[in-house]
Order: sequence, then structure tokens, then C-alpha cells
Amino acid sequence: MASRMPQDGLPIAVVGAGFSGTITALQLLGRIGTRSVLLCERAPTFARGAAYSTDQHVHLLNVRAANMSAFPDRPDDFVDWMKASQPLPEREIHETLTGTFVSRELYGRYLSSLVRDVLKGEEGALRLRIVPDEVVDLQPLADGYRLVLAGGREHKVAGAVLAVGNLLPANGGSGILIANPWSDPFAQDLVPGKAVAIMGSGLTMVDVVMRLWTSGFPGPVVALSRRGLLPQVHALTVPWPTPTLGQADRGSLTRMSRKIRAEVAAARQRGIGWQSVVDSLRPITSSLWRGLPEAEQKRFLRHLRPWWEVHRHRMAPPIGQQLSGLIRTGFLTIKAGRVLSIDPARRGARISYKPRRSSRAVVLQAQKVIDATGPAALKDLGDPLIRSLVERGLARLDRHGLGIDVTDRFEIIAGDGRRAGALWALGPVVRGVFWECTAVPDIRLQARALAVEVEAAVNGVAR
Repeated sequence: MASRMPQDGLPIAVVGAGFSGTITALQLLGRIGTRSVLLCERAPTFARGAAYSTDQHVHLLNVRAANMSAFPDRPDDFVDWMKASQPLPEREIHETLTGTFVSRELYGRYLSSLVRDVLKGEEGALRLRIVPDEVVDLQPLADGYRLVLAGGREHKVAGAVLAVGNLLPANGGSGILIANPWSDPFAQDLVPGKAVAIMGSGLTMVDVVMRLWTSGFPGPVVALSRRGLLPQVHALTVPWPTPTLGQADRGSLTRMSRKIRAEVAAARQRGIGWQSVVDSLRPITSSLWRGLPEAEQKRFLRHLRPWWEVHRHRMAPPIGQQLSGLIRTGFLTIKAGRVLSIDPARRGARISYKPRRSSRAVVLQAQKVIDATGPAALKDLGDPLIRSLVERGLARLDRHGLGIDVTDRFEIIAGDGRRAGALWALGPVVRGVFWECTAVPDIRLQARALAVEVEAAVNGVAR
């Protein structure tokens, strides 16, 4: 059964106006009749989020431009927008043998244009209502919810969609310990020759390194992670059939991994790289994750997650080449080890860590320590809206505490295990349930499917 909502025309709220929220709002406008949509965002920019708000031209999309349309039924929308927007700065577009990769700032302009195009029309301007404030509470009413903003204003809504993206620490940290690299000008006032330490060696680390390099800082930079793994680089791929996995394979991480390795070996014999096999898993990744027993999911998070991340979420070739050059020249060093302690001092920090396969601790002195380990588990963030929903029993965390628990129709599950009613969530905040829901090609499918669910609820249709 779909959640049912009143027929009095109250708006639907979308909390978060990054990619997840923006595309959900646009999908909803085409499906919920004459109801309006409140698009709520606490950040100063709409339609961009942290990922696409950067003004650094060296921050490139990690997905080919041809796969970055905001709409699953209009696959060429982004490419067509680029053609219509010519001339574009050459430094923002990189043609490679594996495809075209563009700056994230350029993609942010594309997303902003989608919202502006809606607001240009009379109907769109009336129905898409921009709310530049943080949503701190959703209080249940007999016919919907009272949406409470940090500034004190309130809106009565029929239902709400949580599309908050990758929640980051509100407290960016001190001048030495940077908890949120997206909210701190960490590349300023650095002392040349004195190390900057980065915790993590994934895609966020890559962004931080590129920002340090373009700032003129001569290094050195040291990236430290448990395994010292770097994201792989995109390569030319060809279609590869999605592997056939039986029930026994789907229930065992060991069997599943063995089967995928066999597929990689078979592809290699035909001169095809592993990238094609990994990409072939995209249509079934979420179902594979959901089919694993809880114990197997926990094993994945403990042991295989880093390996999956560096192979599944890859770097654009120009960035991979640049990073290799920075490592070769000594600007960047990658170290593998377990951090034991970080002790900040007036002029820097003392990092004690145990190198991988070593029993002795090593000390690293750094003028700044930047956390680039990626999004934290939702249980560790204390977001006011999520905390309020959980405390009120309207939501619960997923079994791993990574995000919000939802049904397969994106309905938020209440504390008692039932659906909260007229509350939905999508995108990175539901990764504990669907796993692969952080990239544009995945989120745009979720947004379309969620809009269908909300439409059914608006019309009181049983599903």
C-alpha cells in the first residue's frame, strides 16, 4: 500500500537541494498535479550541493559527460546543454580516449540552469518554491506535517522527501584539524616545506590534493589510510553481460567475490579489462547488497568496501595522470597504516600511526590534518532533523547506522517498524539500504521511481 495523503493541495517538501533534491523536485512537478514543491536548502547555493559548488576547474566529474544527464529518459540532456552553451572554457572540458570528462563547476551550472528554466515559466514560478533555510524539524499533524526552519518560520506540508545528500560535519574543525574540507579554506596560510596530512586516500583525498596543488603550495602532502589504496582510473570499456549469480552466490560474499573474479579472468582472456565487468554489475548491485545476510553485509563493510570503492568509483584520466605526476615528483606520498592518535598543538599536529604490516608506531608531524575519509555514518553526525525524526519515532537508522531505513519504495520506516506515512528518502542518505545510490546515474533513477510513489500517494492509489 502506498502512503496516503490529504487531497487539500498542501505542498510536498524536498529537504536538500543538491543533485538528489533538485532532480526529485523536478520529477515531482511533473507528477503531482497542481501541488507545489518546497525545495529547502541550508547552503547558500541551490542545485549544486557540496560536490558541484566547487570553483576549482581541476575538480572533474568522476563519470563521463555522456552518462551525466539528470534525466534517465533524456540521456543526452547534459551533452545537448553543453553544445547549446558553446563556447565553453577549454580548461573545463577534457577529451580523452575513454570519453569526455568535464569540471564539476560546469556540471553545477547545468543543474542550476534546470531550476532557472522551471522558474522562468509562470506555472513553474508558482509551483517550485525555493526555501533558503535549514529544516530542523517535521512535526506530524492530522493532515500532514509542520515543517520547521532554523530561522523560525514554519510551513504546513502534505509530505516530505529527505534528499540531504552526503551529510558532512557542521563543525569544520580548528585551524589545524579540518573535519570538513568543503567548508574550510585549508589551502591558505600554509608554510612551504612543512607537511600537510590527509586522512584517507580515496576520491575526497584526490580533491583535496588538487586544491592544494593549484593553490601554489609546494608540498609535501602525506595521505594516510589503512590500506593505502588509490582510486583506479577510467579506461576504455566495452559492454559485458551482467554475470549470472545463483541464490547461493547471492547469499555468500565469498562465493559472490569468487564468481566476479572468474568473470574478470574470462574478460581478460578476451582482452577486456576488469572495468567492463565491474560496470556490468551496476544494474544488480543494489539487489546483490540487499540480498546479502546482515552478517555478510557487515563483512563487506569491514573488509571489502575499500577495494570495491577504488574499483567502482574511478578517477577521470586527466586527474589520474596528474596525481601520478605529483607522486612521482614527491609532492604527494601515500602511506598505509592505522592511526593511533592525533595530538594537535599550537603549531601543528603529531600523528602516531602503525604502518601496515609493522608492529612499531611511527610519528608524523604536520601543520594541518584534513579529514578526507568521506561521508561519516549518519549515527555519528547528530543532524538536527534526523535526530528529531528518530527521537519522535518517525524514522530509524538502517541496520548499519549509515543512514535512514526505508522500504524498497523509499518510504521512511518509523521506529516501530511501520511506514511513517508521507515521508520518503533517497540518495546517499539511504545507502545502508540500497548501497549504490551516490552517483548521478543511480540517483536519477531513484528520483523518478520515488516521484511515481509520491504520485500514487497524492492520488490515494494502492500499490
